[in-house]
Amino acid sequence: MWGGRFASGPDAIMEEINASIDFDKRFYKQDIEGSKAHATMLEAAGILTKEDKDAIIKGLDQVRSEIDAGSFTFSRALEDIHMNVEARLKDLIGEPAGRLHTGRSRNDQVATDFKLYVRDTIDMFIGQIKTLQLEMVKRAEEEADTVMPGFTHLQSAQPVTFGHHMLAYVEMLGRDVSRFYGARKRLNECPLGSAALAGTSFPIDREMTAGALGFERPTANSLDAVADRDFVLEALSCASICAMHLSRLSEELVIWSTAQFRFVTLSDKFSTGSSIMPQKRNPDAAELIRAKIGRIMGALTSLMIVMKGLPLAYSKDMQEDKEVAFDAFDSLGLALAAMTGMINDLKVNREAMRDAAGSGFSTATDLADWLVREANVPFRDAHHITGAAVAKAEEKGCDLDGLTIEDLKEVDERIDSRVFKVLSVENSVKSRTSYGGTSPKNVREQAARWKEQLASSEEE
Repeated sequence: MWGGRFASGPDAIMEEINASIDFDKRFYKQDIEGSKAHATMLEAAGILTKEDKDAIIKGLDQVRSEIDAGSFTFSRALEDIHMNVEARLKDLIGEPAGRLHTGRSRNDQVATDFKLYVRDTIDMFIGQIKTLQLEMVKRAEEEADTVMPGFTHLQSAQPVTFGHHMLAYVEMLGRDVSRFYGARKRLNECPLGSAALAGTSFPIDREMTAGALGFERPTANSLDAVADRDFVLEALSCASICAMHLSRLSEELVIWSTAQFRFVTLSDKFSTGSSIMPQKRNPDAAELIRAKIGRIMGALTSLMIVMKGLPLAYSKDMQEDKEVAFDAFDSLGLALAAMTGMINDLKVNREAMRDAAGSGFSTATDLADWLVREANVPFRDAHHITGAAVAKAEEKGCDLDGLTIEDLKEVDERIDSRVFKVLSVENSVKSRTSYGGTSPKNVREQAARWKEQLASSEEE
């Protein structure tokens, strides 16, 4: 490959640190597609003969078939996927294989391959996220009337519906989809033809190769094209935020499935047992999803550190971009699949949720709102009165709806029997009809909106 400049081969340790074929062989489909587009363009530009181009295309198809079939032998001595493919192509077609690299470098070749790979991965994530959202929307419709405690500081705050809670994650995932769409749009410029760093003197048609590979346009600056890994960093950033959302839901599933909460039961498909305690059902899938963000965010940090001190243009440091990205992308794909499965067959304990929603004086705000609305009490005064009512309920060992009208009138004479209409958790959630609120009516409307939105193939 570069032996004309060197009298001897690399040391075994140099080969070990330098070779990337063990991981960049993932690029083989993208590498071969890029080479086919490049060869077609070279022929159209009069740089390759039709015969050479046809031989190259046929040979590349053969190489892909061999890799697909698992019969291809990868060589670490050839360093990377680019040289492994080219070497096998030369075995198959001879001299024309050596003409394929005209007007390009491994620098723009790897940037193109990686962009194609990240683009394909983003498309996969968008599909996975939308599938998860649909499962959550389905749950929201089924549980639109299921009352559960809403929390702040993990303390009971106000009653909400489980359907509303599911739709909160649908909203988060919707932003994840939007971020991935944005990252995809920004990466969709083709580096091929930038060569090593300065472009090429051959009369190539970069618009042609960009179009053939599905890019919107060629990159406008050859230095930036080969030195850029923003597209990987941005995809990893999007992946980190998405994983964080999955981690938050996983934490809730872990809590909700405990004997202390009993809100949900995870199926045997996504639980494990204990080697010593036969009664245990451990939410291992949720716990592992919760942990995945460490690897994904770690990949983002790792690559950021690799890139932060590199002068233009390409440096070998950038070879460290792939392993961490591959691992992060694999982790997110697995986490999305596992979460979709858990939401699909999750068993909701409505009675336990209802009982918990009625405890902890969760309708206190409803009492305060009633005083403002029905008794014309300023909210700050209503807040104080409600606090006194809570103290009385604590003293009597009951919730607010367990107080008698006499108890409430001792707190404030303006309270009358109509207040009991708002002190039940069912009436509390039904009253939250403001846009974005938790009422069952709102949940059904929002679920219908999301179903329509997710059925569309257009960008969020």
